[in-house]
Order: sequence, then structure tokens, then C-alpha cells
Amino acid sequence: MIDMGAFIYGLCAVTALLCACLLLRGYASSKYRLLLWGGLCFVGLTLSNIVLVVDKLILTEIDLSLWRNLLTLISLCIFLYGLIFDTE
Repeated sequence: MIDMGAFIYGLCAVTALLCACLLLRGYASSKYRLLLWGGLCFVGLTLSNIVLVVDKLILTEIDLSLWRNLLTLISLCIFLYGLIFDTE
């Protein structure tokens, strides 16, 4: 029987990966830079969700919350940089 928490964590990671793929594919076809920054942000959020799965389900004795939060912060800073400083 699959644990509901494991299912939700995995679903969040897959959803973030799907968003990243769609945004980066949109950037590849239109070259609209905001799609690039959004796609890169979701790549980082996907990595953060993968670290969450590893932290909660695989390496339960090691606390990886610092690394998860750091990845999330970097991802959001990348997107924020794109919103503020990248003008077209």
C-alpha cells in the first residue's frame, strides 16, 4: 500500500517538472524571456521537491530541510531577478 504522503510528494515533484517543461518549451518557440525565468524557477522547485521526497521517504534520519529551503530560495530569486531586471 502506498503512503498518501509519498503520493502527494511525488505528485508535487511531477507537477513542478511538467510546469518547467511547458514553460521552457514555450520559451524555445517564442523566445519570450519571462518564460525562461519561470521555467528555470520551476526546475529549481522540481529539485526542491525531489529533495523533499528523499528527505521524508528515503533518508529519514538526516534532516535536509536546509537544502530544500535553499533550493527554493534560489529558484524564487531567479524568477524575481527575471521579473525585476530583465526587460524586453
